[in-house]
Amino acid sequence: MQNQMIKSIFTKFQENLNKEQELREEIRLTVREIDQSAKEAAIALQIIHTSITEVPQGCLRARELFQECQKGYRKLAEIVPEGQYYRYSDHWHYLTQKLVSLVALTVYLEAGFLVARETVGEILGLEVTQKNGFHLELEDYLLGILQMVTELARFAVNSVTLGDYQRPVMISRFVADLNAGFRMLNLKNDGLRKRFDALKYDVKKIEEIVYDVSIRGLAKVNVQADKEDIAEVSGDTDKKTE
Repeated sequence: MQNQMIKSIFTKFQENLNKEQELREEIRLTVREIDQSAKEAAIALQIIHTSITEVPQGCLRARELFQECQKGYRKLAEIVPEGQYYRYSDHWHYLTQKLVSLVALTVYLEAGFLVARETVGEILGLEVTQKNGFHLELEDYLLGILQMVTELARFAVNSVTLGDYQRPVMISRFVADLNAGFRMLNLKNDGLRKRFDALKYDVKKIEEIVYDVSIRGLAKVNVQADKEDIAEVSGDTDKKTE
């Protein structure tokens, strides 16, 4: 009798373990689909390092792929049991940071400003507060923004190679504003703090590029010039939208 009771108890345990494994496998497959779209979006945006004129097309393609990612996140929201977001969040944690970086880069290339957390949520189909369900965590948003800065530092270098000498100046001012914004935060999280500390290397890299192009007289380095350049970028974006 006792052996039968023990067998019954462990049989139920195995059933629960099987359900858990099936759920995690379904989550992994969905995350893999999202990751594939994210990789394709990253490839589309790599055009910024080889052709300035094709940047709008790259952004447009990335936007299309973000819609695919949105479908994936909505599927995850349906799969993950209510109230168990953090139990499974390790599956999509770093992927979400990467996508935030790609979305932020796309918006910057299109309009020249920092995308809001709420806008990222809308693009990816995520809520911004935990109480509303499947959401974009603040830490993932901030880490994604920091990842974008690293890509902008590389863009600043390659834009000079492509003959766009004013671009590093614009990027420098944007990143300087971001750096000032992050310094307003009282960062205690180890991962986020370490990633922020690495920002200074990206800032230095961009500043060196700006110094080189300015000392050679290839770019205007002043506030008014930046405003004019940003207005020009916005104008190009408006034309593209029309």
